[in-house]
Amino acid sequence: MDFTGHACITTLTDECHPPTTGRYRKCQVAVHQLIQRCSRSPKSTSSKDLNVVLFGETGVGKSSLINLMAGKEVAKVSPDADACTLDSEEYGFEIGPTRIRMWDTVGLEEPDTISEDRCFTAIEKAIQLIKSLSAAGGINLLLFCIRANRITVTIQNNYRLFYEVLGRKEVPVALVVTHLEREQQMEDWWPRNEKILERYGIMAAGHACVTGVVGHPKYQQSQDAIRALLLQYDEQGKFMMPPEAWIGRLLKGFVSFVGDKAFLRGRDMVRILTKRCQLRPDVAQRVAACLEQ
Repeated sequence: MDFTGHACITTLTDECHPPTTGRYRKCQVAVHQLIQRCSRSPKSTSSKDLNVVLFGETGVGKSSLINLMAGKEVAKVSPDADACTLDSEEYGFEIGPTRIRMWDTVGLEEPDTISEDRCFTAIEKAIQLIKSLSAAGGINLLLFCIRANRITVTIQNNYRLFYEVLGRKEVPVALVVTHLEREQQMEDWWPRNEKILERYGIMAAGHACVTGVVGHPKYQQSQDAIRALLLQYDEQGKFMMPPEAWIGRLLKGFVSFVGDKAFLRGRDMVRILTKRCQLRPDVAQRVAACLEQ
């Protein structure tokens, strides 16, 4: 008998005797990888598309993660120390027949580091992000990138801002844990930390434990894991709202998370939204009304 590929697996969960942490997930990835390598789509099948918002604090490795997913350098890896909250950059690449459009978005910083000027810049960036997502037809997936260290309140607030506010709890959130080079088995991180994440209210619809270090022995394994995770959502319907309501909702949520910003009170938000953020006066008035509700 001749075969085009194979996978050796077990369908027993990790809790079965003897318990083996991470075994079930490895088998799942192996089967996904086998299907990707060996399946052939009919010639008449049209390409799929997947719109993803990637978010997380600066320094967690989002640029390296994008290059890992794309299989080539599409994002410049830099310290991005000067990046602004809610600043975003769009990337495009393909995984098999699936076209990926990804917005790499800087999440919230520590509240004390957000000055008055940076707050208004973040508002401007938020509006640009909503305009881009609306033009693209909405979001399929939120991809939350965190570093493999302690969970902080800022991480919790990032999750809430994107999941509860931007996606209105209707867009699935998948978690990517980076900087796992030193783990003997990268997947071992998940069972050790899943309950901690849940205590912070962070619930993931899926996850991948990876390293983005090019040339690392676990680099290919990481690429297989993150691609398998993404392709679970290429049939997911897209979420979007009318742009004005979406902008108002995101700005109101953002302001609530950055702390007590008294300088926003009494400001002529209509003027700020028209002059600085380039909204039409009538749109600016409706967005400003959302902020006051």
